[in-house]
Parts: sequence; structure tokens; C-alpha cells
Amino acid sequence: MTQHHPSNRIERRHFLQQTVRAGSLAALGLWARPGRAAAPSSVLEAGEGTVDTTPPLGIEMAGFHRAPGKERRITGIRQPTAARALVLKHGDARAALVSLDILAVSREFAGRVQRRVAERVGIPASSVRVSATHTHSMPCFRHLRQWGAVPPEYMAKVEDHCVRSIELAQADLAPAELHVGRARVVGGNFNRTTSNWKTDDQFGPDSTDSERWLDTMLHALVFERSGKPSLLWYQFSAHAVCYTDDNAGPDWPGLVAERTLAGQKLSPSFLQGHCGDVNPGPGKPSWLGEPEKVADAVHAGLKQAVTGAKPVEVDVLRTRTTEVALPLDVPLLRARLEQYEKDPSKCTSGTYVDARFAADWAASAAKWDPKRTTLAVPVSALQLGSIGMLFHPGELYSCYGLTIRRDSPWDHTLVVGYTDDIIGYLPDPNAYKAGEYAALTVPGIIDLPPFTPEVGRQFTRAALEIVRRLAG
Repeated sequence: MTQHHPSNRIERRHFLQQTVRAGSLAALGLWARPGRAAAPSSVLEAGEGTVDTTPPLGIEMAGFHRAPGKERRITGIRQPTAARALVLKHGDARAALVSLDILAVSREFAGRVQRRVAERVGIPASSVRVSATHTHSMPCFRHLRQWGAVPPEYMAKVEDHCVRSIELAQADLAPAELHVGRARVVGGNFNRTTSNWKTDDQFGPDSTDSERWLDTMLHALVFERSGKPSLLWYQFSAHAVCYTDDNAGPDWPGLVAERTLAGQKLSPSFLQGHCGDVNPGPGKPSWLGEPEKVADAVHAGLKQAVTGAKPVEVDVLRTRTTEVALPLDVPLLRARLEQYEKDPSKCTSGTYVDARFAADWAASAAKWDPKRTTLAVPVSALQLGSIGMLFHPGELYSCYGLTIRRDSPWDHTLVVGYTDDIIGYLPDPNAYKAGEYAALTVPGIIDLPPFTPEVGRQFTRAALEIVRRLAG
């Protein structure tokens, strides 16, 4: 394992520049149309911009519990990280999307990026998305209790880089034809909550959250452009959590990018899916994926999806952003707080994590307004012809992502999590009955009350309503 230090920053920048410039689908012998005439303004245009976000050594990484005094700090760089932006234009409509190698962003961070993009690029703030890849080998830009402190100076630089990546993508706009491919990934993920799950190929009209599911489907969007390299964006559902050391990097998506660039001459950008109960393929320990095997499996699926991608007519580009009010279980928060206040010595493990975590949590929980029984979260949708994308800030259990895709009016629907904020898990009712970590412990890390057991179902209904209204 190679460690890189600040003196190697030039090499990292060179690597990222090369990935942006490298290759097109012509190298694969697919869809190349030399000499295509310039398209009128009513056709789709696409542009991409990439800016190096490789962090400095010494700052905290997020993703795993570390008690005060035992923080997980960056000692080396496994791979460079980046802010990768996609700008889409059709007629007068424009939209921008950033895929950021980070654990998560806050709503405030996303809002600052959106406002600055609106001012400097002219894309409406409501049409700008900031999506985290959720790598556990990077910092987090939202407060997490004992799970990695926010690094303010680095966060400010990355904010600048996100805006700059969109500026570069805007300048890179060129007429494009969209191709969409799908493939099932074998061995790339598993449902970490149970040994008995069903896969998406079994998910039918009557499937419900009474069972646990695994989404093995990978979606690839290929933008073939006139006179410029083709662009590849893909979505797959699996936590980026293969590494637990002190080296920073994108986790398994970085390995997939290396393989795709070397084999297909394409530089892919990754969008995280609905992986609230899903980890990368089994590894050691069993809840971690073995990075090389996971990358091999995902790369094979990505190659298949690109090879089989079909052209899609893009006659419209539309976006819709709104807030969804999710129900909070404030009575449960108060009950847990009363239990702590009665005897703190008995609240040092489980959902209380440890004594210092519990004390800090209790001081914050005591300030929660009992009348505040919902949490308003940003949810967005984007329509690109018959393709739809649903963006949300949660860690959604697989059943609900599959339900949205099944009941969506679009031919292909990509459900993208960790976008414009992080609110923790949106589990099924059985997670609350079983007292699962996702349902009861994570709210304390995020500094929110637990959601009610119906939250996943309610979110799904609201998300489908947003999708249907946008689709008309």
C-alpha cells in the first residue's frame, strides 16, 4: 500500500487531469459517429469538470467510532479524491450535479455551493445537487458525535472546488447523445442485516418491507459527445466502507475508476444508491467488503452496462426540489433521556455508545423542542427524457429504493442517496422492533431524535409523489 504525502500533490493533479481527458466510446468501437454536424440548441448538451480534493494529512476522517483522544487522522493517501461535476443543458433548462468523495455533506454546505453556483454560473440553486459518495476513508462535512470532527479549513476549500468543478463543466458543454445501460453485479454487495434476503430480480408488484432485499442493479449513463470525450456516470448501491486504516481515498469506487480507465478508456463518476442495509461484497470481518473483489465485480457490471447501453431520446430536461417532513419519535427521545438522567452509570453502551458519548448526547437531547415532531429534508428529482433521478439525503433501506424504482413512471429511475444533506438511516419497521443500530444508535450520532418506525414508508410515498408530479 503506497502512501502519498503533500510533495506528491503534483502527481495527483496530473492523474486527475489525465482521467478527465482520457478516452471516449470510440475506443470501444461503440457509437462513434465522426463528422456529426453541430446540433441545434434544443438538443441535449453535457459537460464535465473535475477538481482535485485530496485532503491534507492530519485532519480527522469520519465513518467509524473513535472516542475523544483516539481520533482517526489521515496519515497517508491511498488514492486522490475529487469533486466531479456534470452540467446538463436542454434548450433553456440547465442542471448541475456534483459527485463528491466525502462521507457526507450538511444542508448548509450544499446550500452555500448552490447559491454560489447560481451567482457565478447562472444555474438555479434548486437545480444544483451535491451528492456524497459516502466513502468512509474521508472526513465529513456535518457534525457527527464521536464519528469524526468537521475540518473547517478543508471544508471551505472543497466548497470552492465544488463550485469550480461546475464552472469547468459549464465551459465543457457539448452536444451529446444519451445512452443508458443496466447490469446486475454479482458479488459486489450484500444485505448486512440478515442472512436471508431476496434480490431485485425477485422484487415484484406485491413485494413489501416485510422481507429484506438487495439491489444488485447497476445503472450507467453514457453521454456520447461531438468532438469531445464521452462521459460516464453510474449508480450502484453499496457502502464505500472496505478500508479501516488511516489512509484517505474514495474506497472501492476509486478502484473501479482505475479499472474502467485502464480497460475501457473512460473515467467514471459514481453516484451512491440506497444502501441503508447494504455493504460491499462480503469480506473479513464479514461486514466489510474485500476492496479488490468488490471492485472487480462492480467493474465487470459497469463494463457490461456500458457495452449494452441503448440510446435514449432526450426531449425534456426538468427538475423539481421540495421538502419532505419526516416523522420524529420525540416520546422515545424523552424516554431515553429520562432513563439516562435516572442513572447515567447504566447508560454506557448500546444505543448510548459509551459514557462520554451519552453525556454529550443527553446535554443536546435535553434542548430538543418537544413540539418539533418532524424533520424537513430536501428531496429532488431530475427528468432527462424517459430517465429519472430521485435525490435524497438519507441512507435508505433497499426495499424502499426498489419500490420507488418499481412504481416510478420513468423507463429507468436512479435513486441517489446522501445528497444535499445527511439525515441517517431510513429503515423499515422491523429495524425498530429489533433495536438495530441504524434505527436507534445513528440518530444519536447525527444529533436527531429517532424517526418513527413508519418513516421509510412515508418517505417512499412522498418520493413517488414528487416523481409523478415531475413526470406529469
